[in-house]
Amino acid sequence: MSRNLRPKFYEFFAGGGMARLGLGEAWDCAFANDFDPVKARAYRANFPDAAAHFREGDVWALETSDLPGQADLAWASSPCQDFSLAGARAGLAGGRSSAFFGFWKLVQGLNAEGRAPKTIVIENVVGLLTSHGGADFQALCQALADEGYHFGALEIDANRFVPQSRPRVFVVATKENLPPQLVHVEPRLPFHSQRVVAAANALPPETRERWVWWGLPFPPASNRTLESVCMADDQVEWFDEKRQDALLALLGKRHQELLARAKGRGIRTIATAFRRMRVENGKKIQRTELRFDGFAGCLRTPSGGSSKQFIVVIEGDDVRVRSLHPNEAGALMGLTEGYSLPPSANAALKICGDGVVVDVVKWLSEVLLSPLATHEVRDLNEPERTRSRAN
Repeated sequence: MSRNLRPKFYEFFAGGGMARLGLGEAWDCAFANDFDPVKARAYRANFPDAAAHFREGDVWALETSDLPGQADLAWASSPCQDFSLAGARAGLAGGRSSAFFGFWKLVQGLNAEGRAPKTIVIENVVGLLTSHGGADFQALCQALADEGYHFGALEIDANRFVPQSRPRVFVVATKENLPPQLVHVEPRLPFHSQRVVAAANALPPETRERWVWWGLPFPPASNRTLESVCMADDQVEWFDEKRQDALLALLGKRHQELLARAKGRGIRTIATAFRRMRVENGKKIQRTELRFDGFAGCLRTPSGGSSKQFIVVIEGDDVRVRSLHPNEAGALMGLTEGYSLPPSANAALKICGDGVVVDVVKWLSEVLLSPLATHEVRDLNEPERTRSRAN
């Protein structure tokens, strides 16, 4: 690739284009696809050049002739519901997650034509590592190996970049030469978690031979807090007393105690809350659970009660509760004020809940994807010393 040209990428299951935002101006989008009309409208609203490269529709309906040239990178955040701990765990055979094979059919076709993407990123929930006892992850790795890729997985929690707890798995596969500066000989924390190590060790020997322990520097500390992304109190709608009391009445004993401690501190404290189903004394019961660690819980699509997240503000004995605002969800995903979310709150929360955090993609591009595409590998010695001190 000429250094005068920016590397090109395809973005499959593009949603609102968050992977594209993370890759930024250093990359050119040659093709993007999503089948969801809400997400397609959001993509078009935010990328004026979408008419030239965005295709709305089922990935299975695409042919290799729809994909221009050869991409340096293909990004695929396939539907995750069947891998999610909150989902049906149907695995790669699941109706929605089988969309992955629609994408993979294209990769195989491109490879047969001699123009397969040089690097592939497959992003999904951590359940991908354990779905069907690890069989789905093994099938994915075997598919990559069969097409000539070396590959490795990274577990990255977005809370290193934004005030949202959002662990995700990023499988990075490449046909490029492996610069020694980007590879470790053994797994290292924090991105090679116990789950990643166990999944790698469970691979058949012939597949395991193509495994790579990607060597990434420790990311810089984020200065964003939960409070920093919250909107001003007078810009949001608060629950009335009846609705607030109904939500707080679902607190279990431990979370009642947490709330009481926050009241006792007498200072403004912000918590987030979810409603969850728990088993108590052999029975399922709905509970409201609070978190005071300064992070929002993982954003989800607004499909049910357990998916909705709330903001709780405590100032002494004064407690106020409201729903998470779509603009706050956008900020938790790394979207800037210039990004146009749909006017419908549910549609906006869907875009955010199904997206990938922009800051994570940006960092991954800087330390791994761009170096692979441009063959310009940065000196990682200093980050290595920083990581050693941090661990």
